[in-house]
Amino acid sequence: MSRTEDLNRVLRSIQAGTPEIEASALISEDGLMIASALPQHVDEMRVAGMSSTLLSLGQRAATELQRGHLEQVLIRGKDGYVVMVGAASGTMLLVLATHDAKLGLIFLDMNKAVKDISKIL
Repeated sequence: MSRTEDLNRVLRSIQAGTPEIEASALISEDGLMIASALPQHVDEMRVAGMSSTLLSLGQRAATELQRGHLEQVLIRGKDGYVVMVGAASGTMLLVLATHDAKLGLIFLDMNKAVKDISKIL
């Protein structure tokens, strides 16, 4: 299997294991899509670009507000959550979750996926 196939397998497995996770992607810090399990109607390039911008803003805010190294970006909307965490060096894992998702379980699943991603990359 190629690394891309392995990464896609990791993304699909976190979605299969947690029904509240609707989509996931692995994005480089400079806004390039590495692997994704996003719905077909979602523009991957747009998601990657927005995610990179959010990460940059989060890092700057954490630094400026003296909160230490950025660990995650969490957005809560009426219809659910967007959660981003650092994955392997220079990458971030993005997850879209339903509004009734248990965030503790989402974070556990994301941490496991980050470990798997780190082994692949």
